Amino acid sequence: MEESEDKKHHHGKTSDNTRSQTERVSVLKRRNKKSCTCTQCGKSLSNNFTLSVHMRIHTGEKPFTCDQCEKSFTDLGSLRNHENIHTREKLHECDQCGKTFVRASHLKNHLKVHSKEKPHSCSLCGKSFSELRNLKLHQTIHTGVRDHMCFECDKTFITTQHLKLHQRIHTGEKPYKCSHCDKRFSRSGDLKSHERIHTGEKPYKCDHCGKSFAHNGNFKKHVNIHTGEKLHPCDLCEKTFLRASHLKSHLKVHSK
Repeated sequence: MEESEDKKHHHGKTSDNTRSQTERVSVLKRRNKKSCTCTQCGKSLSNNFTLSVHMRIHTGEKPFTCDQCEKSFTDLGSLRNHENIHTREKLHECDQCGKTFVRASHLKNHLKVHSKEKPHSCSLCGKSFSELRNLKLHQTIHTGVRDHMCFECDKTFITTQHLKLHQRIHTGEKPYKCSHCDKRFSRSGDLKSHERIHTGEKPYKCDHCGKSFAHNGNFKKHVNIHTGEKLHPCDLCEKTFLRASHLKSHLKVHSK
């Protein structure tokens, strides 16, 4: 039986509508693809969210920080994968001071602290460091570039990490809790120093007389008795400096 003219007309109209809708979807897809293209490298992303995450590669933004080791990541998924390292991976312990590390390579770098090996030297002032990352952090003191600003008080900082530590003054955040008492700290280093009160740990041993110390600052002051070197200690943390000018530069980390 032949279709009526009305049915043919209806089918033709439906076909046109379907074709028109398909074309509109195609145009929208092309527009969306164009709007989700990275202006820095030309990479196309599926949506605006993935584009915003991708852009962090270029901006260096790492808003997700691990509570265990303070390492930062560009996206939440990478942080979650990293956190598994702390729960499943065997820790590598330093037989000199008891400090533990997630990776053997990190322990190897740490051991340079005890061996006094400092292969990385600053070309501007000659100061040496056991790890390259510490040298790079030190060199920012010379450049004076402070492009990390606190929006609460407008103070600026050399690194993102220094800014994050500073912001805890405003937020009151103290993520590090002592496992022996209820005291909390804003910095992991302060927690480790505090816990030695409970454990009696004294990881810093004098090579000259064998006396041990719980804190690096006290240890360096003691060694000065043997060496006669004049050291300039920071009253706000455990760091000490051979030159007053170095201490002065360092103090900016706390004051800014």
